[in-house]
Amino acid sequence: MKVRYPRSGDRMAAERRAMNPFTDAVINLVAGSAGGAACVACGQPFDTVKVKLQTFPSLYRGFLHCFQTTYRQGGLWGLYQGTTPALLSNIAENAVLFACYGTCQELTRRIFGLESVGQLSDLQNATAGSMASIFSSLVLCPTELVKCRMQAMHEMRTVGKTSLLCRVSSWSIVKNILKKEGLPGLFQGMTSTWLREVPGYFFFFGGYEVSRTIFVNCGYSKNDLDAAALVVSGGVGGSFFWLAVYPIDSVKSRIQVLSMSGRQAGFLATLVSILRAEGVPALYAGLTPTVLRAFPSNGALFLAYELTRSGLSSRVS
Repeated sequence: MKVRYPRSGDRMAAERRAMNPFTDAVINLVAGSAGGAACVACGQPFDTVKVKLQTFPSLYRGFLHCFQTTYRQGGLWGLYQGTTPALLSNIAENAVLFACYGTCQELTRRIFGLESVGQLSDLQNATAGSMASIFSSLVLCPTELVKCRMQAMHEMRTVGKTSLLCRVSSWSIVKNILKKEGLPGLFQGMTSTWLREVPGYFFFFGGYEVSRTIFVNCGYSKNDLDAAALVVSGGVGGSFFWLAVYPIDSVKSRIQVLSMSGRQAGFLATLVSILRAEGVPALYAGLTPTVLRAFPSNGALFLAYELTRSGLSSRVS
């Protein structure tokens, strides 16, 4: 069965002309939120393992060892540790990302002197996605900071980096950060987040659009992609994202988690420290669960986004 997506190509441009910019932005916000929730539901256990391997690679022999150890220590809850801030971060990030994506596409169209958004090339769409990530990073950084700290809490206790003995919550971590470091403390790793997101989303949207173009060349229409083609395209985009910027994400995770025991050094200082003490392989610790997660979770993200947007647009028009 085919699922129709009226926002693709020229039909997307016609849809935008039919509704005012505010309505279009609201629809993108809601659809982006749905996509973010779907992404977390599918990929959170793999993300938990990724953060543990990035921040404390010496404690585990690899992906399966970390996965099994985490499950033995906390059961299914242990693998879904940090789900609340993960939901907040993904919903907030994708809501802002897709809301700004439409605006950045329109800006890109004007820069290149095109008549409609539907005429943007895959490269131009990728550029628009990269621009949109500048704004989504502002809401992602604080929520991802809390998520990473919750996911690595057991390891922090194990190596004596924290004296917290009771079970913590997202709110208790936020309060602790605000008490010790004030509002700026919530933006630890902001530079690293931008360094990851801006180039990462170029590959994310680029991979998505190129994959959709390949399906078009195989006899499909961008205006009429089925669900399987959309999931594959989203999965390709997600995989491209992580393969392109994974070392940057490893540095970001170290900064955000280890700053819990005192203010962490900046991006370059942390990168040099990792390379000197542990070598290049440490920057790729946790890559396996990340790639395993990227395909289904980002496929679910785009499927939920497109279905929600299509449904909301049909109600408005």
